[in-house]
Amino acid sequence: MKIKAPKGMRDFYPEDMRRQNWLFDAWRRASRAFGFEEYEGPIFEDLALYTLKSGEGIVSEIFHFESRGGDHFAIRPEMTPTLARMVAARANAMPAPIKWFSLPRMCRAERPQRGRLREFFQWNADILGVEDPLADAEIIALAVEFFRSVGLTAEDVVIRVNSRRLAAAALTSLGIAPERHEQAFALIDRHERLPADVFDTMWTEAFGESPSAGRLTEFLKTSSREETLRLARESGEAGAAAADQFDELWTRLDEFGVSDWRAFDLRIVRGLAYYTGIVFEAHTRGGELRALLGGGRYDDLTGLLDGPRVPGVGFGMGDAPVFEALKSLDKLPTPGESLDVFLIDADAALFPQVLRIAGELRQTGLRVDFSYKRAAIGKQFRQADARGAQVAIVVGAELAARGELTVKHLASGAQRGVSTNELRDDAWKALGLKPA
Repeated sequence: MKIKAPKGMRDFYPEDMRRQNWLFDAWRRASRAFGFEEYEGPIFEDLALYTLKSGEGIVSEIFHFESRGGDHFAIRPEMTPTLARMVAARANAMPAPIKWFSLPRMCRAERPQRGRLREFFQWNADILGVEDPLADAEIIALAVEFFRSVGLTAEDVVIRVNSRRLAAAALTSLGIAPERHEQAFALIDRHERLPADVFDTMWTEAFGESPSAGRLTEFLKTSSREETLRLARESGEAGAAAADQFDELWTRLDEFGVSDWRAFDLRIVRGLAYYTGIVFEAHTRGGELRALLGGGRYDDLTGLLDGPRVPGVGFGMGDAPVFEALKSLDKLPTPGESLDVFLIDADAALFPQVLRIAGELRQTGLRVDFSYKRAAIGKQFRQADARGAQVAIVVGAELAARGELTVKHLASGAQRGVSTNELRDDAWKALGLKPA
C-alpha cells in the first residue's frame, strides 16, 4: 500500500532541511541582531484561545480535536494567541519592552495553494509593552534586515504600510458608519486576492452603492499618505492623534535607514479584528505572489485573557512564501552538505585508527565522517568532495607509525603532515579550521 504525505504538507529530505535550516539561521540572526529573545509554546492549545479572539467561525479553518477527557484543543494556526496567553500570565513580572521571537510549526485547515500550505513554519517577532511608534518602526526595520541578509533589495521587496485608524477615518469620509468598519476591513483585506467582479459583487451585497465598489476601489488605490492624513486630522481628536503617530512612524523609518523599502497603501488593513493601529505587509515588487509577511499593532489582546492591558506590535512570516519569492527572483540558495573532516584510511588494516581519531575529533565539536566501505584512496577522496568536507585526513601506514597524519585542504589542494599530538592539543588549530 503506497501512502503519500498528507496534502498541503511536506517531507523534508536532508537537502530540503539544509535549505530550511539556512532560513531558520537567517531568521534567528536578524532577530538576535535586534535584541530579541526566542520563545516557544505548545503545538496545540485550548480551542477557546482561538474562538475567543476570532469567533466560532475560526473552527472551520483549523485542525481541532476532542481529547479522551473531553477537552477541546486546536493545533495552533498562528502564534499571537499563544504569545498573548504567555505574556498575560506574567505581564506584571516582566519589564518592558518585551522583545520575543519564535519559529513554530503550525497548521491551517485550508486549501493548499502556491505559497500557502496546510503545515508551515513561521517567523514571529513581537515587541510588547510599548505604545511608542518607535516599536512599530523597529519591527518593520527587523523585517528589512532579514530581507537584506538573504540578498533581497528594495527593488525586489516593498513593505506596504497603513494604519487602521487612518483607514477608519477614510471610510467614514466615504459614508461608512464606524460600526461597520470591521466588516469593511474584512472585505478590503481580500480585495487583491479576489477577481474584480467577485469583489464588486460582495461589496455591493454588503454596502450597496454607499459607496459603490468602483468608487471604493479607486479611492483606496489613489489616496496618498498626505490626503489620508488630512482626512484623519479633519475627522476629530482621535484621527488627529492617529495621523501624528503615523507621521512619527514615517520619521523613525527614515532614521532606521529603511525608507526605500516602504510605501503607504490604504488597501492594507489586515483582516484580523485584533489589529488596532499600524498595519503592514511585505510583497515582491512584481506583486504576483502572496504577502511575504503581515503584521501590525494590537493593543488589547491580553485583555481578552483576563490579563492586564499590554500593547504590542509584531509580524508573522511564513517559510513557503519566502522560498517562492527567492525562487522567482533567482536568489534561492542551494546549501550543500558541510563536513569539517573526512577521514581516509590508506589500508583497510588502518581503519580502527580512523575510528579512534574520529571519536577524538568529534569530542572537540568537529563534524567528522568516514567511509563505511573500504575502498581505494581515490574513491574515498571523491566521497570527501561529495560530502562537502573542508579537510581530508589520510591515515597512512608509514606516517601513522611515526604518529603523523596527512591533512589535505580540499578547496586549495594544499596538504601537510600533522602529528597526532597536535590534533589532541588543539584539533581546530592543527587543521587550520575555525568554529562556525
